[in-house]
Amino acid sequence: MEFDLTSAVFWVAVGQIILIDIVLSGDNAVVIAMACRNLSPEQRRAGIFWGVAGAVSLRVVLTIFAALVMNLPWLKLVGGLLLVWIAVKLMLPEDEDGHDIESSTHLWGAVKTIVVADFVMSLDNVIAVAGAAHGSLALLLFGLAVSIPLIVWSSQLILHWMERFPSIVLLGAALLGYVAGQMIFSDPGVVALLMPLPEWSAKAAGVVGALLVVMIGRWLERRILARQDVTIV
Repeated sequence: MEFDLTSAVFWVAVGQIILIDIVLSGDNAVVIAMACRNLSPEQRRAGIFWGVAGAVSLRVVLTIFAALVMNLPWLKLVGGLLLVWIAVKLMLPEDEDGHDIESSTHLWGAVKTIVVADFVMSLDNVIAVAGAAHGSLALLLFGLAVSIPLIVWSSQLILHWMERFPSIVLLGAALLGYVAGQMIFSDPGVVALLMPLPEWSAKAAGVVGALLVVMIGRWLERRILARQDVTIV
């Protein structure tokens, strides 16, 4: 995909990257708050700044690397299948235990906690954003440049929106399924096994992926909630 600011396709892809970042980065605010909660007010601001800076830098490097190797045979297939699992998991009720994040009483301990936790949590984001960029490094960097400040400065507001409007999570899961379907269908190894298909086939595969994620997610969600009701009774 070419870097064309006048192209509607380009801006749709940028919108996908931003929405993916918003949905999958909501937990980062919780990690930051818990890691810095025992610092003094002055150190807390510095811990948040340096922790976010380190985590964002690491994520950008990982995402660029993923985008560069994503066109190798079978990697998109593996990434797409993993993204389907991530999308379904996003729709399921969270564990009661929440995040097991250790707070720190000194600045650099909190920074290290934020960076390490973000590294562990960023696999889903890296795969999804790399897939939405369709192999375009320029689009990837532009989308990250737009979405990262949005997430850093409005993470608490984003968490509030996601709690108040569950449809945001559903929309995000469907988008991940759409990206996964396109990734799987455009994998060089998969394409080599198929007969030539029309151009709209990739979009159709994305729609099938989105519907599949929503249906599986809803089914598993109902089973989990029913099991919880039986346990409570």
